[in-house]
Amino acid sequence: MAVRILNHHLHTSFVLLAMGEFLVMSVGLAVGIETTTGATDNLGRLGITPRALAFAAAMTLGLVSMGLYQSRLRVRMSGVLVRIGIGLILGFLLTTLSFFAVPALIVDRGAVLIALAISVAGILVARFAFYHLLDEAYFKRRVLVYGAGQRAASLNKLKRRSDRHGFQIVGFVATHGDLPVVDKNRLVRLSDDLVDFVEQQRVDEIVIAMDDRRLGFPMKALLQCRMQGVRVTELVTFLERESGRVQLDVIHPSWLIFSEGFRRNSVRETLVRALDVIVSMILLSITWPIILLSAIAIKICDGVAAPVLYRQTRVGILGEPFELVKFRTMTVDAEADGAQFAQHRDPRITRIGSILRRTRFDELPQFWNVLRGHMSLVGPRPERPEFVAHFNNALPYYAERHYVKPGLTGWAQLCYPYGATERDTIQKLQFDLYYVKNHSILFDLAIILQTIEVVLWGKGAR
Repeated sequence: MAVRILNHHLHTSFVLLAMGEFLVMSVGLAVGIETTTGATDNLGRLGITPRALAFAAAMTLGLVSMGLYQSRLRVRMSGVLVRIGIGLILGFLLTTLSFFAVPALIVDRGAVLIALAISVAGILVARFAFYHLLDEAYFKRRVLVYGAGQRAASLNKLKRRSDRHGFQIVGFVATHGDLPVVDKNRLVRLSDDLVDFVEQQRVDEIVIAMDDRRLGFPMKALLQCRMQGVRVTELVTFLERESGRVQLDVIHPSWLIFSEGFRRNSVRETLVRALDVIVSMILLSITWPIILLSAIAIKICDGVAAPVLYRQTRVGILGEPFELVKFRTMTVDAEADGAQFAQHRDPRITRIGSILRRTRFDELPQFWNVLRGHMSLVGPRPERPEFVAHFNNALPYYAERHYVKPGLTGWAQLCYPYGATERDTIQKLQFDLYYVKNHSILFDLAIILQTIEVVLWGKGAR
């Protein structure tokens, strides 16, 4: 099953995992405090319970930052263990900062060590059980697809295991107007009516994927199913919920018009702007030594006369152009032949530029763009006017990604690696449209937090 949190669909299994691990870490600190001090729980003051919850919250944020509660995480168990270790270290650092900020939360060092030991053991047990049970049928919704033509076949594009965590397909029902293209072995021939079949097969959800709804749409049967508690979902909505992207090949304008999302309000915009300014100023004050050393390194490697910054026109909100600022990572004459995407092992990238790109230090000057209001911390990555003009003509709904400010990081950057082809642009556009449709201040915070994983593992750097 899936639940909607932070204006974003999350698989229930991962939500339960997070709650279970949060409980383990809370109990861990409570046990640690009682073991080392003999204190008893006292809800009337800042005692074990508030401190245990604060500890668990900090550690959970560390794990969230490593993407450990996202179904999109595709690493081996060794990779999961490494991320758990780094997540707990980040959580411990955040816990230490909370002690300085709120002295009443301070606990004995021994209690923290006991809590960490219990947390590690509990998380490892929970993860082992979770990954062994995740693909079991009783964790998944049973889905019947009403349709067997081209639209229904788009479900076969959910090839990633992470996109299929939450459901299993009972079968496809061929309907009038469909030219069946799905696997014949998966076709369902209804000997009884739809309602009886759904009841017999314990179907939890029906996905409407007819190529032509004007021919034999089973309105009465679907209404009966709906009244009996079976979810009935339009194909595009189902694909959006399960994959975290808006599938371009099945979308139609009416869905964009009538579906939930695409909200804009002054309160959110004010909060986002405040978040942009505060976070940018904090990060600039922390990273100024890195900025200074990066500028010196560019001068040393490329010559005193070489420019440190690279200024480039990009397309912002509502198609308005602005000047983006980055550290220069390519040769001065890199685009003598015109605008082009960076390629794998691009010969135009300088030696120091390669390091700056891998560490993402080249993007630090963009906080100036955020402070000036041209960009936000979170949003679709801004593209060059030449590319935007081409993609506006070549790709449907490409212009719609410009209804929010471009960002330093974004949902597409978390879910898809750097791309330099039109196919890559299509894939990233689907994630960008999902963000434009579902963006919220809390969703932004979740993306910012998970960007730590992207930076640490160098995902998408080129």
